[in-house]
Amino acid sequence: MTKLEDHLEGIINIFHHYSIRLGNYDTLNKSELKKLITKELPNALKNTKDQPSIDKLFQELDADKDAQVTFEEFVVLVSRVLKTAHEAIHQE
Repeated sequence: MTKLEDHLEGIINIFHHYSIRLGNYDTLNKSELKKLITKELPNALKNTKDQPSIDKLFQELDADKDAQVTFEEFVVLVSRVLKTAHEAIHQE
């Protein structure tokens, strides 16, 4: 695999590491999303331990309002984090 392909697979694996814990094995509920953000993105996102911030983010990501974040919805978060990181690199 190329470096990019390896990183893409890593994102999928991280999602599944948290999604298989409770309920549907291929979606994240709010507590699973919080664990993922707290453990995997503590430096990339602000307020990762602030429940109102997590609630707001969950609502934004849950496009179909089914109380679950699918991988497709999760990719929105990954895209936002990548965009912010890309902008930060150019400011250094």
